[in-house]
Amino acid sequence: MTITTLRFNQVTPGLDRREVSARYRATVEMAAFADSHGFDLVTLEEHHGADDGWSPSPLTTAAAVFGATERIGVIICALLTPLYEPLRLAEDVAVLDHLSGGRLTLVAGLGYRPEEYTALGKDWKQRGKLQDHVLETLLKAWTGEPFDYQGRTVRVTPPPLSRPHPGLMAGGSSRAAVRRAVRLGLPFFTAAYLPELVEYYDTLAAEAGLEGGFATLPPERTAMVLCTEDPDKAWAEYGHCFLHEARTYADWQTADISSAMASTATTPEQLRAEGIYACLTPDECLAIARAEGPMGTLLLHPLCGGLPVDAGWESLHLFADRVVPHLGD
Repeated sequence: MTITTLRFNQVTPGLDRREVSARYRATVEMAAFADSHGFDLVTLEEHHGADDGWSPSPLTTAAAVFGATERIGVIICALLTPLYEPLRLAEDVAVLDHLSGGRLTLVAGLGYRPEEYTALGKDWKQRGKLQDHVLETLLKAWTGEPFDYQGRTVRVTPPPLSRPHPGLMAGGSSRAAVRRAVRLGLPFFTAAYLPELVEYYDTLAAEAGLEGGFATLPPERTAMVLCTEDPDKAWAEYGHCFLHEARTYADWQTADISSAMASTATTPEQLRAEGIYACLTPDECLAIARAEGPMGTLLLHPLCGGLPVDAGWESLHLFADRVVPHLGD
């Protein structure tokens, strides 16, 4: 059956404090609605120092979501793990694993903005070594057993609920990231449609005798969906919101970065033609689900780029009423 996902990053152009607060509360309330209406996943993100407040604290947001839900999973895609103190991160994630009943998955990413490393006192040029250090420490810490850490013996308690550890994937778009994933015995999350990296992972995993490892492959074209009865009207009213996010991504990324969200659009009309952001009727959503089959995905972005909260709710209710009940037909 089609996987239904809600994406949130709490972007608030202008950073009006009341609006920021409203969007965080709406994130939790929408997640609770999704939990009770058959959605499968909530996805959260991490950036720092963004002019529009792009969420810097997805673990805190995930905790709020888990407190308001019972069954829906949360994937943080991506958590910028080199920016964290490893032992505290191990503790925080272990507690979240217990609070959620094992519903948390992390994609460990390096990020692509040097200024984020500078702001948090980390060396951008050492990001690969930092990533190795954090991931190796997490895997040792989550055993619940004592281990040597920087010349001292430490132990992280409580050990997480999930065994052998909370959901953890190494993310990236390079062969080096694939090698890291296989070396650590982790699944690999591709940041874009890069089938050659999936093949590379499978080859290395087989050579290493890694059992249970896998690499994900996102759709060749990812679409952020706003469900609406009138796509033309929605684009006219909210196209600037989608464009804000698309241009933010474009300004952050360099030529060597591969991303499912890569856009060259400078107008809402160009963005609509690219198909990365889509305003779709319920029937169009169902047509996509049927065409993609049981492994397909529908990704809703109900607060995209400053989209009014009321408009996000309208989209979410329409999708829940007219799409979700028919995904198994």
